[in-house]
Amino acid sequence: MALIVSVILACAGAVLGSVHPPAYGHPRPAYGHQPAYGHQPSYKHSYCDPTATPTCAANSTLTYCLEDAEYPEYEIKGAISADHIFAKKYADVADQSADDLVDMVTKEQEEAFDYSYYTGASTGDSPYDATHWGGPEGYICPSDVAYVMAKRAQNVEGKWRVIVNDVHYYTQTARLETCLFPEAACRALAPCFKSHCTQKYVYHRLLSFDPCDPYKGLFIDIYKMPSACSCHIPA
Repeated sequence: MALIVSVILACAGAVLGSVHPPAYGHPRPAYGHQPAYGHQPSYKHSYCDPTATPTCAANSTLTYCLEDAEYPEYEIKGAISADHIFAKKYADVADQSADDLVDMVTKEQEEAFDYSYYTGASTGDSPYDATHWGGPEGYICPSDVAYVMAKRAQNVEGKWRVIVNDVHYYTQTARLETCLFPEAACRALAPCFKSHCTQKYVYHRLLSFDPCDPYKGLFIDIYKMPSACSCHIPA
């Protein structure tokens, strides 16, 4: 009888030992492999190197891009949704023009300035050709004026950052004025003044994003951008 009981208990133990206990709650995660939630783009190494020139600026000498084929719009939308103090960081005046930013010059006047006639240097015997003395209305130093919404720019440390622009309805507008003929003589001034056009800059604080470090979120960075082309007369 004792032998039969022992056999029954041994068989029962074998059966119970072969049954796996239920897994209560969530199983322990495998920390070596994290699941990818949502859209996870694969960026090239050069794209994530802030010191490397981005594709949008590859064939340009500018320190900003108005168009960017690699612009991470999806990721920026996610960062905006996750940032509870985004409204305190963001600010913009989207409708900018000479009416608001240039005294005594209207938007229509500034948009009509045409320097296509100007060469910026003499083509004859005189230090200044006829285009220096004549021409339609405009600034004394020919310049290109644009009210832009940059998608990417190089900050004051030389690192390229993504700028929050044209995402949902959020924009960041800046007035940029760039000399068309830097170091050329100022229009309508006699050669004796030895004048020259000088590029001026201004620092802009813009809401930025790092697509290769999503945990960094949205942050304010500083950018040096062209603001005016002024005439300088040396001593």
